[in-house]
Amino acid sequence: MKLILLGAPGAGKGTQAEIISEKYDIPTISTGNIIRAALKNGTEMGLKAKAYIDSGRLVPDDVVIGIIKERLSDTDCQNGFILDGFPRTIPQAEALDNMGVNVDAALSIEVDDREIVKRMSGRRVCEKCGASYHTEFKKPANDGVCDACGGKLVIRKDDEPDTVHDRLDIYHKQTEPLKSYYKTQDKLIIVEGQDKVSDTTELVLKALSEI
Repeated sequence: MKLILLGAPGAGKGTQAEIISEKYDIPTISTGNIIRAALKNGTEMGLKAKAYIDSGRLVPDDVVIGIIKERLSDTDCQNGFILDGFPRTIPQAEALDNMGVNVDAALSIEVDDREIVKRMSGRRVCEKCGASYHTEFKKPANDGVCDACGGKLVIRKDDEPDTVHDRLDIYHKQTEPLKSYYKTQDKLIIVEGQDKVSDTTELVLKALSEI
């Protein structure tokens, strides 16, 4: 199975990617991770990316897609893969198609913006050990104190409400149009995210079984 994961930040894509990866025995390919790996391994595309990064410029789409194609040629991708975090825009999706990277489906996990803000802004992380909590769904025994090490629980910059709203705005403007793009190719699958992860997983796996 060759799959693209869509969905707003905070919609639970990462968790579902892990579950799908394990069930179908296919790797999850995160753009950031493979760029770092390409830089470390000194691949041809990795060296091209390094030139941009060293000069403080964004790595252009053609180089990113080249790195993705390098990664997809690895043996663990023979039975399929999950692309998480790419494409983010229609031009990136078109470039992916033009370079012969064909996918079976684009799975979009849908969660209301208000619910996402609640989920993300309630996250708290221990500044000492990194343990994760939530003000509603996973409360520590003592407010603001890590159960594991007694460290102070803080809210990350990425989880602050203003930041979450900004990220959602970018998603709706740049990435959400991909749903229409893949719908025209008859590859779009929409799953409504549920309050319980297990319920979302059940819907996801049912949808994928019908491909």
